[in-house]
Amino acid sequence: MNRVFRLVISCPDRNGIVARVSGFIAQLGGSIVEANHHTDSENQWFFMRYEILASSLGNDLEGFKTQFSAIATEFNMQWQVNDSASPKKIALFASKESHCLADLLYRWHEQDLPGQVACVIANHEDLRSMAEWYGVPFHYVPVTPDTKPAAFAEAEKIVADYQAEVIVLARYMQILPPNLCADYAGRVINIHHSFLPSFVGAKPYHQAFERGVKLIGATCHYVTEELDAGPIIEQDVVRVSHSQTVEDLKRLGRDVEKNVLSKGLRAHLEDRVLILGNKTVVFNA
Repeated sequence: MNRVFRLVISCPDRNGIVARVSGFIAQLGGSIVEANHHTDSENQWFFMRYEILASSLGNDLEGFKTQFSAIATEFNMQWQVNDSASPKKIALFASKESHCLADLLYRWHEQDLPGQVACVIANHEDLRSMAEWYGVPFHYVPVTPDTKPAAFAEAEKIVADYQAEVIVLARYMQILPPNLCADYAGRVINIHHSFLPSFVGAKPYHQAFERGVKLIGATCHYVTEELDAGPIIEQDVVRVSHSQTVEDLKRLGRDVEKNVLSKGLRAHLEDRVLILGNKTVVFNA
């Protein structure tokens, strides 16, 4: 795969943004290999994502940043540019259920996930052998009602020690404290086993069964202080019927969960997700 620089921009909408940015890249001899644009008309906010062939810019990321900063100031941009040759480091948080963790580790092992799994942090020992089989460091950090502050402080220190840029809750089943949500705002990704905003909180499959729904789903979203209410990255559903039990719903849901989580994480790792308030713009490949 060709090395690219990913330029991601959001800013107040006005005439000339695309022309100005594209013209600047062209003046440098840059080759744009993928381009995405979106205008939120209600909020008058503009979003852009470019993939620029790194070799066309002499592989000089820092030089590009320095030169681009004047345009960013001119248009009051929130922006970043990342190098595909420097994949984001990921800390996976897990508990007892294995399907999401197993899927992410497998995808990473097969080089199907554009990130670097740095470690697994779990509040149970059950999945240690799985992580270690993949050669990923496993850290057991038990969480009880009496030890939560200390446990989460330890977990955050582990994340920092590995310099992980993304935290993924792979069915972690614990509510993160507000300070951790704030410290990693826009960088903590959760999979919730329902089609949010329906069936928030615990046992959503039981809630869905009792309600007699005909569709169940899963939601990949960013974590905020408000439970299961952060910006949504990806969702999917599967049809169910009155004849199926709660266990059937769980079985069907597991496949949806892992697929939605991996797709949402991939979008984040490829800098395809831009946040506006409690919504997202997701530029698909």
